Amino acid sequence: MFCRSQVFFFAIAAGLAACSPAPDIQAPIRAVKVLEVSKSTLTSDSEFAGEVLARVESRLGMRVGGKLTARHVELGQRVKAGQLLAEIDAQDYRLSVDNARAQLNAAQTNHDLAAADFKRYKELRDKDFISGAELERRETVLKSAQAQLDQARAQLSGQGNQLSYSKLFADKAGVITGLDAEVGQVVSAGMTVMRLAQDGPRDVVFAVPEDKVAAVRQGQAVKVKLWGSAQSLFAKVNEIAASADPVTRTFAVKAALDDLKIPLGTTATVFLGSSSTGLEAMTLPTSAVWQSAGKSSVWIVDPASMKVRSQPVQVSGVHDNLVVISSGLEPGQQVVTAGVHVLSAGQKVTYFKAAGEQP
Repeated sequence: MFCRSQVFFFAIAAGLAACSPAPDIQAPIRAVKVLEVSKSTLTSDSEFAGEVLARVESRLGMRVGGKLTARHVELGQRVKAGQLLAEIDAQDYRLSVDNARAQLNAAQTNHDLAAADFKRYKELRDKDFISGAELERRETVLKSAQAQLDQARAQLSGQGNQLSYSKLFADKAGVITGLDAEVGQVVSAGMTVMRLAQDGPRDVVFAVPEDKVAAVRQGQAVKVKLWGSAQSLFAKVNEIAASADPVTRTFAVKAALDDLKIPLGTTATVFLGSSSTGLEAMTLPTSAVWQSAGKSSVWIVDPASMKVRSQPVQVSGVHDNLVVISSGLEPGQQVVTAGVHVLSAGQKVTYFKAAGEQP
């Protein structure tokens, strides 16, 4: 009997325990960062990839044609003004010089003979041994010999120039940035053999699309950041292409750099500065938006109760690392911008304050 009563007592106690309410376990109060929603005009920071180039890059070529027999420089080599860069086979030009020199000698001989005859006939005319007409004929012969002599001298000078053109010299000091011909290749007059970036001013060159070229103007200051460097430089736009590239449909822009020691070919990022798009919208940091069942939502803080609630929003796009909200929010609402994935509906929160910040 005692055992049955004991069992009955424990059954009643277990039943009462099952019916008692569970202890109230409250979610922790979390500190959150909030942003008060407002409409603002969207701005755009235009940045473009650029390259540092010499302001003057010459395409060097021979002034006469021939077979390239020697090239005395390599790609990337620094050269001085007047330095010998390349040579072509000059044998034919040497023969032309020899021929012109021989013609000059012949013309000089004829001129000397004509001059001697004129002198002798002039003496005879002074003694009235010959007529004036005969002296005039000798004078004409002398003038013709002088003209032939001048022509021969000019031909020799021209052929000498042609011979000197068989060697290519650097006009200015600089760096060889391209080689377009190899030894043994037959080049024509004016054909590019190599390219020389002259020492001096540097430009950063970048391409601007058609829809933004109107915002670029002569003399405009731009910020330039070199690749792999935290240092920012400033340049001034000095040239804007008059027409777009037929392939890329972009306009080439050059901006002058003050630093002349920047290595040629350095990659750079060019910032044209912020410009207004004319559109007003509400924007939030990307950290404020979270996904649930394929829909975008944010947490709204109720300042009266300091609790959060979920609010679906419509995202229309991303602009400069900000999410553009087209609907779902009203100006003045407080949106949680950090820690959104650890919150739950109705959870109490407090405003996050950085160390040293006054409450």
